[in-house]
Amino acid sequence: MTSFEFALLPLLYLLLILKNPPTSAQMMSSLVKPGIFRHLMCRNNMYPRSSVLRYPVSDEQVFWSEPFPDYCPPAYTAPHIGGQVWADPPLPSDTFRPQWNQLDGQVNRESFHGAYNVQNGLPLNPIGRTGLTGRGSLGRWGPNHAADPIVTRWKRDGQGAILANLTTGKNIIQMVAIQRSDNKLWAIPGGMVDPGENVSVTLKREFTEEALNFTDKANMVERFFQAGGVQVYQGYVDDFRNTDNAWMETTALNFHDEDGSQVGQLELMAGDDATNVRWTDVDSNLKLHANHADIVREVVIRRNAHW
Repeated sequence: MTSFEFALLPLLYLLLILKNPPTSAQMMSSLVKPGIFRHLMCRNNMYPRSSVLRYPVSDEQVFWSEPFPDYCPPAYTAPHIGGQVWADPPLPSDTFRPQWNQLDGQVNRESFHGAYNVQNGLPLNPIGRTGLTGRGSLGRWGPNHAADPIVTRWKRDGQGAILANLTTGKNIIQMVAIQRSDNKLWAIPGGMVDPGENVSVTLKREFTEEALNFTDKANMVERFFQAGGVQVYQGYVDDFRNTDNAWMETTALNFHDEDGSQVGQLELMAGDDATNVRWTDVDSNLKLHANHADIVREVVIRRNAHW
């Protein structure tokens, strides 16, 4: 696939969606997969909160299948993760022998993209080269699993009527977004899945900790999440923390408050790792952390909302 053909993928993807609206969480997943998707956030930059510069990797050199004999990335693992209970020990090791591509005790080392390769005892990022080896600031070697709850409501006026965009005529949808403390970007209020934890538990916990920061509405929030969400994406995240040997993957579900009578009425309050939180209008100008905007667009398509 040439660079020009790759650049046309988003347009072709949108035309396909408009012609044949999908009914399952396979839209974005059909593009974000090895051999097709090229990550951007984790290439050709300084690794966050460090002075380590990634080895240059062009678009043509991302995939492992492409020869790159001069590839010589630096190794970096953030000092602060050493000894943390949520982090793997260093590799190589005589005592730590992770079981790749499977459930390793309670730690999920499977990728949503199938079996990844292991080279010299280290897992290889299934999407391709990042210009950096080691774990960076991620806790696990291989996939680091997260869960992202996309909580939405319709935008309404003072009388409660749903507002539509004047140009497209489609209703405007709003989502709960948090401002991350590490890079100050707005993001879905998600977090890491603990070992042995069900994703549904992670989704509710992270939303409560990062967007509510209180428990007096706990019963209502519990009922809202128990009603179930719609899975919109499951797979690789183009995260600025990714390396050749450690990367982010997520399960994203949309929890929609159709009439705005539940979480849509809650007063949001930032907590945990967030510095701010708000109901945010969703449209094509939305700038979010990693590829969160692409994930949110899946919700827009499913809800037939303005973009």
